[in-house]
Amino acid sequence: MAADTPIDMALWQGRTDPEPDSDRWHQRIEPLTNNVAPGCALLGFESDAGVARNQGRTGAAEGPNALRRALAPLAWHRTAPAYDAGNVRCVDDALEASQQALADRLTSLLTAGHLPIVLGGGHEVAYASWLGLAQFFMPEASASKESAPEAPPRIGIINLDAHFDLRDPAHIRSSGTPFAQIADQCQKHGWSFRYACLGVSRAANTRALFTRANTLGTLIREDREIDALRLDSIVRDVQRFIAKCDHLYLTIDLDVLPAAEAPGVSAPASRGVPLALIEPLVEAVRDSGKLRLADLAELNPSLDIDGRTARAAARLVHLLSLDS
Repeated sequence: MAADTPIDMALWQGRTDPEPDSDRWHQRIEPLTNNVAPGCALLGFESDAGVARNQGRTGAAEGPNALRRALAPLAWHRTAPAYDAGNVRCVDDALEASQQALADRLTSLLTAGHLPIVLGGGHEVAYASWLGLAQFFMPEASASKESAPEAPPRIGIINLDAHFDLRDPAHIRSSGTPFAQIADQCQKHGWSFRYACLGVSRAANTRALFTRANTLGTLIREDREIDALRLDSIVRDVQRFIAKCDHLYLTIDLDVLPAAEAPGVSAPASRGVPLALIEPLVEAVRDSGKLRLADLAELNPSLDIDGRTARAAARLVHLLSLDS
């Protein structure tokens, strides 16, 4: 089963500075209520059932609240409001029910005009995030039966990740299958599957996964390709991908970062892509005007060293949320 956990504003604590215009996140974020102005809505996904099914190191269910604590003391630079929407919790192995519950919450947030940012949780969050966005764009949700049929939405998925997560879901659905599940759903609805995976580790993905990614037309950039000399070219590749999409879903698996920067994940990267090179890619998505939904996955506080992973994740949320 899935359960909603109450919004806990006690997580939002930090220093208060005496100077004017010196607010921090803990001073400005509000609990989400009905009929509020559109803003950034943080929704947690307390789940690592998919990680357990994928035989990974569990503990990511504690990630959402750890990320909130790391974000709380960061400086506030938004003009629009930000809200805490609480958490959806996966009880035991009820992954599919929890994914549907999260998707339904996201559809409601999107309908209210918010930009949802989901705090994971294992990367099984990706299927739930996409499903929430897909439900929002379903013709029956946006048009009456008398209306002319709408063109299929061109949703681009940009995944910053060491892994494709394209394993065959026919045997078991896990944190390693979400984008294969999404591809299957796109085919079912007659939608195009538009997928970019940046930061892929060749050592961590089999030849079969590379073949599947290529068959699906994935934009692939390996971790070893993303360096300071080639970054501008890769940003342009991402912008060309974005130009062919109407809406964007950004998902960040924190194991895309080097293990020294993100030790608290299910599968730490021996190489990875440094945060300094990830940030310009995130900015390209944020500044496109097409971002509808984002999530961060795999933060595992029980494996984190000195809060490094949580702080990196908080910086990425802060970067995503900048609106001026």
